[in-house]
Amino acid sequence: MRVRDLLAPGAPRLRLLAAEEELDRQVSGVMTTDLHDPGRYLHGGELVLTGMLWRGGPADSERFVRTIAAGGAVALAAGEAEVGPVPEDLVEACRRHRMPLLAVPDDIAFGTVTEFIGRQVSADRAADLAALVDRHRLLVSAAGGGGLDAVLDLLGGDLDLDCWVLTPTGAVIAGPADRLTAEDRDQLVRAHLAAQRQRRRPPHRARLAGGAYSLLPAAASAEHEAPQAGSLLADWLLAIAGDVTEWTTKRQQLADNLARLVAAERHRRDEGRRLRRRLADELLALLRRDADPAEISRTLYASSAMAARYESPEPKSQSQEDSWLVLSAEGTGLPDGMVRAVLEEALGGTTDRALVAGSGNGAVVVLPALDSPVPADTLRDLLAPLEAGLGSEGRITLGVSAPASEAGGLRGALEEARHARRIAAARVGRVCVAGPEELASHVLLLAAVPDEVRRAFRSRLLDKVIAYDLEHQADLVRTLEAFLRSDGSWTRCAGQLHVHVNTLRYRIGRIEELTGRDLSRLEDRVDFYLALELA
Repeated sequence: MRVRDLLAPGAPRLRLLAAEEELDRQVSGVMTTDLHDPGRYLHGGELVLTGMLWRGGPADSERFVRTIAAGGAVALAAGEAEVGPVPEDLVEACRRHRMPLLAVPDDIAFGTVTEFIGRQVSADRAADLAALVDRHRLLVSAAGGGGLDAVLDLLGGDLDLDCWVLTPTGAVIAGPADRLTAEDRDQLVRAHLAAQRQRRRPPHRARLAGGAYSLLPAAASAEHEAPQAGSLLADWLLAIAGDVTEWTTKRQQLADNLARLVAAERHRRDEGRRLRRRLADELLALLRRDADPAEISRTLYASSAMAARYESPEPKSQSQEDSWLVLSAEGTGLPDGMVRAVLEEALGGTTDRALVAGSGNGAVVVLPALDSPVPADTLRDLLAPLEAGLGSEGRITLGVSAPASEAGGLRGALEEARHARRIAAARVGRVCVAGPEELASHVLLLAAVPDEVRRAFRSRLLDKVIAYDLEHQADLVRTLEAFLRSDGSWTRCAGQLHVHVNTLRYRIGRIEELTGRDLSRLEDRVDFYLALELA
């Protein structure tokens, strides 16, 4: 119940004296007290009933109201039977602290007020559970995804309880999206992922500028307390405004049941994606065997037709298709299939236009260019919250192709995305992304070379130089790097290293003796540059 319900017809005859603007506060119980300092006995949400026997003067009113406000009381009801009318100093103190103040006439017993509130709160709790059961039936029978929004609308409108269903990247599946900023969502999912990775028992708690939030996993499995390793990177989470650990037992059950409903909806949605996954796997098989573009085009058309069932009355014709992008992804230190699941959540969106294929620790995505969160840095930002859920060895690397304007160009786009992913893999970070704009560099050539060839090339040019440095502390490798950065200029390089030119000439000569190369030749300089890049 709310404070204003105490002034409604049928309620005890109380008079409002202060803080009319705060009457929408939720009342969870009653505390009757005449202690000077009752704050330590308050848990939050109480209406405080008092006979004002603690008051010896105006200063006592300020102290008493300040104490109950700090303890979380939502309203104060002052009885007039013992000390007479409510004094003005108590009214002013309640105004200062925005504490609703109600006068209890001398012919109204405190027991009457307590009994009324008890009946209202009990009825509200019963209504909570009854309404949840009704929404559960709605969710189970719903053909679309409206069930979750219906439940969350009930909780927000009738129970003043704001809830959101979020993906691990912070996208809103259901709930009032306008009440959570992108920054808030990012902080919530990072806090949740970190707590899940540390195997802390839910609900997890996070505190933002707007207050406390409770975070519950909504895994597709029935027991969210023991998620499978790595599943947290793809599972939804339920964010609830407030700290559910401070709620009553029945209200905590309400939150647990809601998390189960969300998990059921997630499972239903995953079942609906099976056909789309088969299409994605078929498309990837066609691309790998360099199939006829007409076959590839038919699969893309089937994908477009499936999405059009939810977006528009008619699918696009094959001639109207958008240009397509290809993403290549690989995971390290993650369970098989996890990268595919992560990308389905991150890129699928509400229209489910992405075709996500793959097995093991890799995945390939084909999606319309207009639906893609490119450029690469935007994709990197989209996936950044996942870092909080990756273990010490966990890593995801992605490469993005340039748009392919027709089905026949997808095979080349796949190769381009794979090369870009190799570039991303050479970087430092938990989530690394490289785009097509980076493929015009020598880095592309290095990324395309097999690892064993790269190691042999680097070893042949640098091993003797590195060994000499280790034995003599000669600083030859650093000298070589500076010499190449200076475009072979003796004076500029000597200045950067703070050595005499003759010292520099001696070091370069030693490098040439050890390697059998001539650093006055452009070809040898290029070889050394590439070897250092590989190192």
